[in-house]
Amino acid sequence: MSSPPNQEPNPVKPSPQQQENPWVEILKTITLSIFLALGIRTFVAEARYIPSGSMLPTLEINDRLIIDKVGYKLGEPHRGDVVVFSPTDELKKQYKDAFIKRIIGLPGETVEVKNGLVFINGEPLPEKYIAEKPQYNWGPGTVPDGQYLVLGDNRNNSYDSHYWGFVPRENIIGRATVRFWPPDRMGGLGDPDYPPDEQK
Repeated sequence: MSSPPNQEPNPVKPSPQQQENPWVEILKTITLSIFLALGIRTFVAEARYIPSGSMLPTLEINDRLIIDKVGYKLGEPHRGDVVVFSPTDELKKQYKDAFIKRIIGLPGETVEVKNGLVFINGEPLPEKYIAEKPQYNWGPGTVPDGQYLVLGDNRNNSYDSHYWGFVPRENIIGRATVRFWPPDRMGGLGDPDYPPDEQK
């Protein structure tokens, strides 16, 4: 049996590629990174820090949070959500930065603050998250359609709806979901322990 003829291998050669300038590669990487970061911040989530004590004891000064911006595109805000919102028309006269407060009154509800308690449609709202009972009276007032009443957890030291009114739905940027700084307090913010009939 004769051996096969000696043949040269016929490898598949890659097509020649043009070598790109390394500076162009770096510029492309930086541009893509900025684009992705801005896209995520605009549409998905963003980081925020707490500049004041208006949400004590839930949030402390200089806490860093992740704000979920997708959830409210799929559903409506709930009572107890801690939300970040752009200034209302009334607030724009003095402020340009976003606010962070807790949603207490939902559209169509009648809210009143008296005797150290919040009442929703005449029923007291159990609140384990506040710093101390409110030492002011407010209302009763009905939350307009498409708007929300928001209060700070540090009730007696918070510039919130009981001063300047309601927050339109379109002003709400997103919901605070996770604290990532400081490390010893890292984790989810959790949900208020409301009775089932208050889970709206």
